[in-house]
Amino acid sequence: MTQDNTTTGLGGCAGCGIALQSEAADKPGFLPQSAASRQPAICQRCFRIKNYNDASSVTVDQNEFVKLLSGIGATNSLVVHIVDLFDFEGSLISGLQRFVGGNPVLLVVNKTDLLPKSTNLNRLRNWVQKQAKAQGLRTVDVVLCSAMRNTGFDRVIEAIQTYREGRDVYVVGATNVGKSTLINRLIRDYSDLDRELTVSRYPGTTLDAVRIPLDDGKAIVDTPGIVYASRMTELVPRSVLHALLPEKPLKPLVYQLEEGQSLFFGGLARFDFVVGKPQSFTLYVAPAMKVHRTKLERADELYAKHKGEMLSPPSKEELDEIPVWTRHTLRIPPGGNSDVYISGLGWIHANGEAGAHTDVYAPKGVKVLVREALI
Repeated sequence: MTQDNTTTGLGGCAGCGIALQSEAADKPGFLPQSAASRQPAICQRCFRIKNYNDASSVTVDQNEFVKLLSGIGATNSLVVHIVDLFDFEGSLISGLQRFVGGNPVLLVVNKTDLLPKSTNLNRLRNWVQKQAKAQGLRTVDVVLCSAMRNTGFDRVIEAIQTYREGRDVYVVGATNVGKSTLINRLIRDYSDLDRELTVSRYPGTTLDAVRIPLDDGKAIVDTPGIVYASRMTELVPRSVLHALLPEKPLKPLVYQLEEGQSLFFGGLARFDFVVGKPQSFTLYVAPAMKVHRTKLERADELYAKHKGEMLSPPSKEELDEIPVWTRHTLRIPPGGNSDVYISGLGWIHANGEAGAHTDVYAPKGVKVLVREALI
């Protein structure tokens, strides 16, 4: 994944951690010779993200990410796994327990600021613990926080100090869950380093492990984000991300539906209420997402006629960049305690006590499932 620093002589990028090199502009870590004296030294990709909000298309072999994770099991470390509450199932690293061996895992749940203020945090924490356990993840603790709003961050620091016990700390997570944002808070508040990691809305911004030294000789290690193609945010063009990634608290949208009605989420997904008693459904999606209601019998025709225009994003020019839709037939159990979850898009809470039969259309590969209600 990285080049030998002794051959480049440029060290590592202060933004993403990749080994710097000045030979190939289309490879990770490129730093023009004219900028080699700049301090702190950052690669061209990080420079463009920081100054122009533009990420290049340079990618790193995902097998290298897995190798990096696998090496953690041979260390004596505290593993801090950061997940995105808005995309919990999509951002939880499957099989993490196998990678980390006997090292303790602290689960940090970021972006809690997106939920309504009335959300019961104790219930939310219990929900997270239950879901993590169901995925085979054993945690020493669960901490809720918002890196953006700086809520719960003191508790994260306290938990790291409690469970670290003089060891290195490895910070792991999927792309775009807020790892680097949290690490930057650590740097600003608990380190003398004159640098910050590159933070952007683009997946995969951290390209190599970044070691942040601690006073006791140990280090906090920020690892690259794991890319999961089952998340819609990994499959859409970058110009579409603004409609998927909320930056402000969600405003639940309530729709009263009868069977035979459909909801379009732009041109990215479709929810069909196929069979069931009339009931309400509450949508938790980014404020920028456009929702359009129609009759199920007209849904196919409407999509064919208006995709890329009224049903957008994506635009007509971007349609070919997204995998074709596949149908997921889901039965929502009675009781009013279930969500239909679409990774990267959000979720639909079914409020009806009688249950329902539904179909969800989403780009092929995107994780779609019925789960116990988050809220």
